Amino acid sequence: MFPGEPPALRLRGTERRIADALRRLGPATRADVGAATRLSRATVSAGLSALLEAGLAVETSGAAPVGPAGGRPPGLVRLAPAAGLAVGVDVGRTHLRVAVADLGHHVLGEQSVRLERGTPAGEVLDGAADLVGTGLAAAGADLASVLGVGLGLPAPVDQRSGTISASNILPEWAGLAAGEQLAARLGRPVIVDNDANLGALAETLWGAGRGIDTLAYVKVATGIGAGLVLDGKLFRGVSGQAGEIGHVTLDEHGDVCRCGNRGCLELFAGGAALVAALRRTHGELDSVEDVVALAAGDDRAARRLIADAGAHLGVAAAGLVNLVDPQRLIVGGELGRAGDVLLEPLRRSLRRSTVRPATDAVEVVCSELGDRSEVLGAVAVVLRELDRARPAPAHAAAH
Repeated sequence: MFPGEPPALRLRGTERRIADALRRLGPATRADVGAATRLSRATVSAGLSALLEAGLAVETSGAAPVGPAGGRPPGLVRLAPAAGLAVGVDVGRTHLRVAVADLGHHVLGEQSVRLERGTPAGEVLDGAADLVGTGLAAAGADLASVLGVGLGLPAPVDQRSGTISASNILPEWAGLAAGEQLAARLGRPVIVDNDANLGALAETLWGAGRGIDTLAYVKVATGIGAGLVLDGKLFRGVSGQAGEIGHVTLDEHGDVCRCGNRGCLELFAGGAALVAALRRTHGELDSVEDVVALAAGDDRAARRLIADAGAHLGVAAAGLVNLVDPQRLIVGGELGRAGDVLLEPLRRSLRRSTVRPATDAVEVVCSELGDRSEVLGAVAVVLRELDRARPAPAHAAAH
């Protein structure tokens, strides 16, 4: 329990059960709330009335789609900002982003700053705590109103211990309990996860995966990772390594990857590999964004490299599609901005390498949220999975 606990966490009994359901659902009909809580219609009505009267929920009329029988559409109820807030933090190699949202799934504001490559982990976490404070102040709130914080990192996270596994993007973070350290700085519980997992969750709630129960989100940036949503739930695997598609072997006699295996997908299609390849003919390039910009300017070498990367991605993604049979494959990350230059070769390769029913079922699309996918996913994991949060140490104080 934290001092100044948000109102949503002070609720008890039926009201807490309904508030928790609304936090996960977002704007919902009364019938949706009843189905999610398995409470009677009368009990839901009484509980919602109490929340509405306390100013912890709001209701809008006529916002939901009309059913097949016609008639007046039902209203939607959602938690109000007064119930509490959720905060998302996204850490990348050169950026730090923070988003603040209410528990009704409404984003109140976003902040971002650039990071110098190689900034020590402790300084990054200090900066994250400062940026959270800035974001909350811009939203007219403070840490006392925050239920939890989501922290996304471009590295695998061992969900059993909360520690960071080896990453070529943030190598110095390996073995660090980043969630616990941020929780100690903020005095609020923190959920730490891989950024691709969080991107998948964000696209499910607010992006290209809305209404889809089974999907894969592939983030193609400096490295390559995937997040899987199966039957509406984020799938992490036992150790948190699920979705490491970047280390699928394409050539068992190929070069040695940083993971110790040979011929991994990242060596063929990762942003770092593309940048290195183009430097041979184009001189000094700084990032994946430079490669995408060259392709957008009709540079033939850049377009060919991205197209080849798409074909390699299709081979690796085919294994995922054959195993999981998703309805949608969403491609995000910096290289995802190349659009059909990347996606068309990916689709062709996927069709050649998947079984027919799975090929017919899956749709390959670009991320709708772009750069915001991971930070919004960090918000979404708090809204959906607050019970997974690691509490701050008892002595922690607000930053």
